[in-house]
Amino acid sequence: MDIDAYSLSLQLNLIFLYMDYLESRRSIRKYTGQPVDDTLLNRLFNLAARSSTTGNMQLYSVITTRSEAMKKALAPAHFNQPMVTQAPVLLTFCADFNRFNQWCKQRKAEPGYDNFQSFITALIDAVIFTQTFCMAAEREGLGICYIGTTTYNPDKIIDILEIPQHVVPITTITLGYPSEIPVQPDRLPLEAFVHHEKYNDYTPEQIDKIYTYKESLPENLKFIAENSKETLAQIFTDIRYSKVNNKHFSDVLLRVIKEQGF
Repeated sequence: MDIDAYSLSLQLNLIFLYMDYLESRRSIRKYTGQPVDDTLLNRLFNLAARSSTTGNMQLYSVITTRSEAMKKALAPAHFNQPMVTQAPVLLTFCADFNRFNQWCKQRKAEPGYDNFQSFITALIDAVIFTQTFCMAAEREGLGICYIGTTTYNPDKIIDILEIPQHVVPITTITLGYPSEIPVQPDRLPLEAFVHHEKYNDYTPEQIDKIYTYKESLPENLKFIAENSKETLAQIFTDIRYSKVNNKHFSDVLLRVIKEQGF
């Protein structure tokens, strides 16, 4: 990935400004009625556009949704989560090779980007752009929440937003000014995910140590009891992210990726 001096400087400044926020940040799912100004939103998009990008191609697009009608149309694709219609702005971030392909064709160049590698390239660009946008937005006092259901129902979102070939919705963000500051969720300790020199696989004892705190939290013990499960892991495997659902949504996403021309 090409990183010019200005882009690197801007990203470092964002990181330094944001570091104080990272220790206390949390996802915001409830918003005030205060609108998000277009001038501010465009400034945040411009900041995010300075992110690292493969070959300086900027293989992403973002679709802003403000109208109540459009948010209501999109809500079922996101399992009708309340924040989808309650947030002032809904942002759908896409992996986008359409624009670049059209430019190539108009400049007597034949694009060869109808393949899975190209989709992954655009996916990475879109994710970096999205996260940089979120960092900049939170620095301005806005609240955000990632919605993972975008890749569960990409076909529905494509139809509603009239997304063309070689574009795939990757993630959706709700955006607005927080009406409450929820409890910060737990995170695994550093030794859970930092490996030195090579990947060091986990012993059973290490797994126990890594997950003991998470398993002991009152809210997680409550989940286990309410769902008549034995362990927190069963909440994930049997209820939240079951094998059946994962297989279904995987089939949908792979089909959509092919249908969109990758």
